[in-house]
Amino acid sequence: MSVSLAVVENPEKPALAAQTAEVVVLKFGSSILRSPAEAPLVASAVYGHVRAGRKVVAVVSAFGGATDRLLAEARALGLSHSNDLLPGYVALGEEKSAALVAIACDRIGLDACALSVRELGIVAEGEPEHSRPSGLRPDHLKQALDRHEVVVVPGFGAVKSDGKVALLGRGGSDLTAVFLAAELGLNKVRLVKDVDGLYDHDPNDHAAPALRYRRASWDVARKLGGALVQHDAIDLGESRGVEIEVAALDRADGTVIGERSAPPGPAPALPPLKVAVAGCGVVGGGVLGRLLADPRYDVVGVLVRNPNKVRDVACPQSLFTADADELLSRKPDIVLEALSEGEAGHALIRAALEAGCDVASANKQAVSRDPGGLQDLAKLKKKRVFWSASVGGGAPMVETVRAARAAGEVVGFEAVLNGTVNFMLERLGDGAAFSEALADARAAGFAEEDPSSDLEGLDAAAKVRLLAFEAFGVSPAVEDVPRDHLTEATDASGGVRQLGAAYLKDGAITPSVSLSADHGDPLFSNLRGEGNALKVYGADGRVWRCRGRGAGRWATTESIMADLAEIVRLRRADAGLN
Repeated sequence: MSVSLAVVENPEKPALAAQTAEVVVLKFGSSILRSPAEAPLVASAVYGHVRAGRKVVAVVSAFGGATDRLLAEARALGLSHSNDLLPGYVALGEEKSAALVAIACDRIGLDACALSVRELGIVAEGEPEHSRPSGLRPDHLKQALDRHEVVVVPGFGAVKSDGKVALLGRGGSDLTAVFLAAELGLNKVRLVKDVDGLYDHDPNDHAAPALRYRRASWDVARKLGGALVQHDAIDLGESRGVEIEVAALDRADGTVIGERSAPPGPAPALPPLKVAVAGCGVVGGGVLGRLLADPRYDVVGVLVRNPNKVRDVACPQSLFTADADELLSRKPDIVLEALSEGEAGHALIRAALEAGCDVASANKQAVSRDPGGLQDLAKLKKKRVFWSASVGGGAPMVETVRAARAAGEVVGFEAVLNGTVNFMLERLGDGAAFSEALADARAAGFAEEDPSSDLEGLDAAAKVRLLAFEAFGVSPAVEDVPRDHLTEATDASGGVRQLGAAYLKDGAITPSVSLSADHGDPLFSNLRGEGNALKVYGADGRVWRCRGRGAGRWATTESIMADLAEIVRLRRADAGLN
């Protein structure tokens, strides 16, 4: 399943598609990937770029300690430094982390692939354990980028002219990232570290406050970088004209290494942000689990119906409350709203904005009641309200509509908007009984115990209303959206899909939610399982598309976490901290 943002078609330029997307190269070292448990954090960082319309080459190191373990295992069997087999075995560490990061990306709905050292095809010369890249075998990486949004590649390893694997020295993943950026014609690469930039001395040395460089010259980086950035990578960046950004995970600021320096200064202190979560179901529980494991956030409260209910998230009992006023009395900076009921969710969003909180919501029934009113209140209170997670799960539908509208007038959209219904229609089309398809949807975590909102089209109608607001600036009334119901009598043969649509003609909006096999587009007919997809039509004939996982804990959790990350970035920018 893929996520693709603002892929544009033009009848006059049929080749204009994903190949025009901006490409970024990100490197994640073992200080970030300490174990497989950190792979979802890397996937989350990658998702933020894909949601913004970029393709990503993610260069990864082996998990913490893996290289030393592999070396020890090989040497225990008698392999020495001079043995040509040693590099091939050691490079397995990076290949393993690349595969697991790609799996973590797939779990949240990203279209990702992992390449091996040989598939990537960096050609190197020199000593087997400290070689230098001299070329890139044609087409391998570019073909992968043509086919996927995310390509995860191992750092540290390359291939010699005789076909044997060589290593690029300790810290070689930095070198891989800089080299690939240069080969792709980029002028910048981002190295994600466990520190937020280059300092004038070790920040852990408390004899004097450490000062961080906003910009550092190549010479300054070589002098102060130490183990932070491999010197070979700095040399290559200078010779190939590729600036090197060094930053911490999900931090907009850091150090740019390039031609010139700027005087270092104090790095801003960033205390944990106080976050409250409303709801602890499929999405709320997923969000809560992520927040509790992240030191950047301090969870101050969780709003639930029954604070004593056993949850599938290990959370201190003291955080749970059934009282919305009590939740807000804990003075969160940000409220993440994922309640299952529209009226209560809408009321909480308004109360949170009134209380001075930023808000991100995954509750389409709450937001679609009055999106314009919520935006007006947020503007009045100088706060922000985000709702990308309320439509499309992990598919960036709101961003796609906004990109289309920013490019010109939008005249309509069509979409598969409900992952539960799409999942059931596929099962029904394969011959399953209605009760069996519904039971499977519940078992997969897509359908609620009361699935009426999905089956009666209310869920899709709320999303149509919200997307209509994004596309046209006006949200149709609930009663103005006709809906087909999915029942035991529905004929699901022939590739039937539940399509939500709205068109603008002569100033009038025509919305609908229908069950139809006559959609005429492989974008919809090829969707599998919980897949969602969207087409947005511009008045000039251009068409924007996106697709992704439209239901399930991980895809929707990732979307609301991306909204949270954007709120944090904007808050820090307002405070001059980015």
